[in-house]
Amino acid sequence: MIRILFFLLIVFALGLGFAWLADRPGDMVVTFSGYQYQVSLMVAAVAVTAVVAAVMIVWWLTKAIWNSPYTVARYFRVRRRDRGYQALSTGMIAAGAGDAGLARKMNKQAAKLIRSDQEPLIQLLDAQSSLLEGDHDGARQKFEAMLDDPEMRLLGLRGLYLEAERLGEKSAARHYAGRATDLAPQLGWAAESTMEEKVERGDWDGALKLVDAQKSSRQIERDAANRRRSVLLTAKAMALLDSDLPAARSAAVEGNRLRPDFAPAAVIAAKTLFRQNDIRKGAKILEAAWRAEPHPEIADLYVHARPGDATHDRLTRARKLQSLKQNHPESSLIVARAALDAGEYRIARDEAEAAIRMQPREGAYLLLADVEEAETGDQGKVRQLLSKAVRAPRDPAWVADGYISERWAPASPVTGRLDAFEWRAPMERLGQLIEQYEEHPSLQIEKPALVAPVESPTQKPAYVEEVAPVVEPAVPVEPAAAGEAKAPAPIAAPPPAPAADISREQKRRALAAVADADARDKAPPPVPPLPDDPGVDPDDTAETEPRRFRLF
Repeated sequence: MIRILFFLLIVFALGLGFAWLADRPGDMVVTFSGYQYQVSLMVAAVAVTAVVAAVMIVWWLTKAIWNSPYTVARYFRVRRRDRGYQALSTGMIAAGAGDAGLARKMNKQAAKLIRSDQEPLIQLLDAQSSLLEGDHDGARQKFEAMLDDPEMRLLGLRGLYLEAERLGEKSAARHYAGRATDLAPQLGWAAESTMEEKVERGDWDGALKLVDAQKSSRQIERDAANRRRSVLLTAKAMALLDSDLPAARSAAVEGNRLRPDFAPAAVIAAKTLFRQNDIRKGAKILEAAWRAEPHPEIADLYVHARPGDATHDRLTRARKLQSLKQNHPESSLIVARAALDAGEYRIARDEAEAAIRMQPREGAYLLLADVEEAETGDQGKVRQLLSKAVRAPRDPAWVADGYISERWAPASPVTGRLDAFEWRAPMERLGQLIEQYEEHPSLQIEKPALVAPVESPTQKPAYVEEVAPVVEPAVPVEPAAAGEAKAPAPIAAPPPAPAADISREQKRRALAAVADADARDKAPPPVPPLPDDPGVDPDDTAETEPRRFRLF
């Protein structure tokens, strides 16, 4: 377009020049070798223009003839390159579609038409073809060869990382991811794998630097970066709590500032402040976190902030915490525990019952059973509450990728994912079995034995002497009051919890077994037959029983 405009401007200028000469007639006289030549000015201008044009045309023709060999060679070279790129494009599409034969064919054709040092994608197509053909060793060799090329180095590291992941070589995969992170921190796959490695090794400073690099490269948003920094700072403070208290306090306070509603950060920050006798600031941190989201660890640390306080002083602090978050089950439970320690059984009972009304769950019934045993010692009511605790939903715990833990951790022990733990109630899977049994009572569903899990084959929990297998726990239930529905008896035992939650699960199984054993002890003995009673023939009994799941 610019050339066309330039050409039009030249033509326009020549036209103006000739028009100007035409309006001003004149002659041009040239004397040469005794001869005098006289022509008009217009003719002289046309002659000069023609001579210049002729010289330009002759120069162009001479240059074209001189460069013709190079022009012809370049034409064939461009044509060859276009064919090579077409083959490369077709091969990449075939590799993406999983057509190993076509990908290998196009790779060979592209390698003949284009040199691999001129087009690095040929190396990628070659490696992808090897992977599609199942030649993983050859593919790894090709990826390793890419490491020598600065342009292909990241691609080679990515391929070696994926191959190491496929083989389960976690250390090798993290090694390649670390090298890729050093070259390009903005790579998400490399940064995540390197983050998992640093967290597993406890390199909190290195992990924090990596988060800062991700934030500066805009790989993650500001809120996500602050969340990760808070998790890492909290883990760092927990690691330094007993060895370097000032550094632990600095990290914990910074982590709590980034996420004031994060319970582990608030707890570790308050612990560092309490150890330095800064009770007031630590209590404020716990109160702010409690307002955002009540958590039992926050409440326990707040109530026991002063080790020398009397039980009634701890009850007063629990009531202050309850006033910050009213009508919440955690508030009622912390007051009930403090009241039980202080011997205020009426307050403890009222608060525990209030917590059950708001959210009936295992911990509330267990606490109410403790209150009942401490106040009245009525073992019947205690066992009734224990049976309700067995059937009640479980208390919230730290859950990550199906792993249940009573303590928070910065990463999942299953996948290594950072900030994976969530405070929630573990999932129960009893409803489906109960509904199936209620809909088809004739089906003899085999119920799993309810056995209290132990931590080792030779060691049992301190509070369980001997637990026998139980098919269906029979718990004595007192007559229900008017208008009160009876709770259904459990049909199947819940799935076993992981080792981190073994103590709570042991307690549930032990309570169920103790209640069942007590029910068997209280059951009336069978009535012996009369002396003259011949009894019933077992064969006759077998004939009268209905046959199940049989055609004849």
